[in-house]
Amino acid sequence: MTTEMQEIAITEEKPLLTGQADSTKEHSVETPHGILHVTLHGTRTTRRPAILTFHDVGLDSKSCFSPLFKFEEMQEIVKNFTLIHIDAPGQEEGAAAYPAGYQYPSMEIIAEMIPAVLQFFNFRTVIGVGVGTGAYILSKFAIANPDSVEGLVLVNIDTNARGWIDWAAQKLSSVTSSLTDQILCHLFSQEELSSNTDLVQSHRDRLSKSPNAVNIELLWKTYLSRRDLNIDRNSTFKCPVMLVVGDQAPYEDAAVECNSKMDPTTTSFLKMADAGGLPQLTQPAKLTEAFKYFIQGMGYMASSCMTRLSRSRTTSLSSSYSMDGSRSRSRTLSQGSQGGQMPPSPSQTMEVSC
Repeated sequence: MTTEMQEIAITEEKPLLTGQADSTKEHSVETPHGILHVTLHGTRTTRRPAILTFHDVGLDSKSCFSPLFKFEEMQEIVKNFTLIHIDAPGQEEGAAAYPAGYQYPSMEIIAEMIPAVLQFFNFRTVIGVGVGTGAYILSKFAIANPDSVEGLVLVNIDTNARGWIDWAAQKLSSVTSSLTDQILCHLFSQEELSSNTDLVQSHRDRLSKSPNAVNIELLWKTYLSRRDLNIDRNSTFKCPVMLVVGDQAPYEDAAVECNSKMDPTTTSFLKMADAGGLPQLTQPAKLTEAFKYFIQGMGYMASSCMTRLSRSRTTSLSSSYSMDGSRSRSRTLSQGSQGGQMPPSPSQTMEVSC
């Protein structure tokens, strides 16, 4: 086994873009199980797969993904792919509250609504990007529709059903804590909650003042009753997968466990240093960089000039690669001044801490 070292300089983070022409349209898509609110951004070209996103509970597509997809370095991807943002039933901004006794769809049913969205926009395949609840739903969709998914980016994935201890703890929490506090504990790390960061406070205010809290609670209870995905590295996913989690995130252990069950020849695992529960909001530069590598590894944007990860100090990216299921080499990359590093192919495993 050989070890290679490459030094790359770190540049400062670039801000969000403002003042761009808006090519965004909102749609109500009818599915066999009800209507979904869907936002389309881009030219609607079907020459490439669309990037399809699904948000976490307590968020909607805008609050979950806008900072990431408006980030300046992300624009190279945005201009080359159509974005399809799905809101879970009743979770979009301005949604009417469901009546008492409403039977909210299960995680499985929500996943079964997605094919109608692809058909509506005439897309044959997608690259899925899901966070938390959305990561679980997109996983269900990919397992049931492997030919429709070319790649998956799963942030804060928990593939397990709740055990008895988790069930008892949630029952106690539902008695002693408000819905807002329960969801904040799902979205953020204990460090973020204790520090009461601006991001935590803004989400606390938004949740506590939400006019459709009933709908949010229904999705929350549905997510808590999810079934085990029964991940099997030999048969579960037929596409490249990138798992993403912050090293302080509440679902770090769940993501690590998921990675251990995945096919090492098609899975990349990105653990982001100094990141809490929502890395797509707090560290969009690093996630954008990883996403570009992931897309290049799938054969798209091969001529893209890679940006550089934004850190105030040198970061070490430890990558382990395996070909044909066996470890062939390992190397450590220190991100530095020369962009354009060759991306890992989907047939290689990449475990990264940055």
